[in-house]
Amino acid sequence: MANRLAKETSPYLLQHADNPVDWYPWCQEAFQRAKEEDKPIFLSIGYSSCHWCHVMAHESFENPGIASFLNQDFICIKVDREERPDIDSVYMDAVQSMTGRGGWPLTVFLTPDGKPFHGGTYFPPEDKHGLPGLISVLKSVVDAYRNHRQDIEKLTSKLSLSMSRSLSNNEAEPLVADIIRQAFFVLKRSFDGRNGGFGMAPKFPQPLVLELLLRYYQRSQVSSTLEMVQTTLDKMARGGIYDQLGGGFHRYSTDAVWLAPHFE
Repeated sequence: MANRLAKETSPYLLQHADNPVDWYPWCQEAFQRAKEEDKPIFLSIGYSSCHWCHVMAHESFENPGIASFLNQDFICIKVDREERPDIDSVYMDAVQSMTGRGGWPLTVFLTPDGKPFHGGTYFPPEDKHGLPGLISVLKSVVDAYRNHRQDIEKLTSKLSLSMSRSLSNNEAEPLVADIIRQAFFVLKRSFDGRNGGFGMAPKFPQPLVLELLLRYYQRSQVSSTLEMVQTTLDKMARGGIYDQLGGGFHRYSTDAVWLAPHFE
C-alpha cells in the first residue's frame, strides 16, 4: 500500500512511495502531528541518484520491523535535497556541527518544532563495521526523548545559538593560537596511526584538515603533526581511492584503509 509520497512529483520521493514507513513530505501536517502526539521527528534527506540512499532504503526503509519501529515512535519525513536545497542546507549544517561530517543520506532527529538534536548520514540496519545500527540509534533517541528531555532542550538551544551566530557574523573574528592548538589535540585523538585519516570508515580526504595540520606544524614544529599528514597522504596515494590510471582521488573510501573507493 502506497504512503503519502505517492502524491508527490519528485522522482526521489516517489521511489519511497511503497515503503512500509509512514512517510510525510515536508509539510505542516507532519509537524502538527508530532506536537499532538509528542513524538520526535525522523527526517531523511537524499536524492534519486545517491548510492547510499538506495542502500539505506533497501536495508532499512523496506524492512517491516524497522518501519514498524519508526511508525510507532516517530513522525517520519522524507525530503529530496534537489527539490528543497534550503532544507538540506540548514540540517546539513546542523549535522556537521554535531558530528563533524556530513553527506547523504542525511539522517536527522528533530523536536516537534523542527530543532535538530541528533543526526548522521548512512546507518546500517544493525551495528557493523564500527557503525551504529539504525535500530540501536532509534532506541537511543527514543530513550533520550522520553527520559532526558532537558538534555535535548539544552542541546538544541546551544546548537541554535551557535548556528545563528555563524550565520549572523559577517566579520570573521581573529583566529587565536589556542583554538588551533585545541583543534590539533582533537584531531590527534581521532587519528588512525596505522592507516592514516581520521576516525573509522568511511574515510574522506579532508584537505582542509590536512592544511590546518600543516599550518600548525609550521608554527609549532611538533613532529607528530607532520607525521599525521604524511601518513594520511601516503596511504591515500597507495590506496584504491587514488585513480592509478587517470589521476585524482575519488570522493571517499568506503573502508578504513583507503582501498575501496565510492563510485558516484
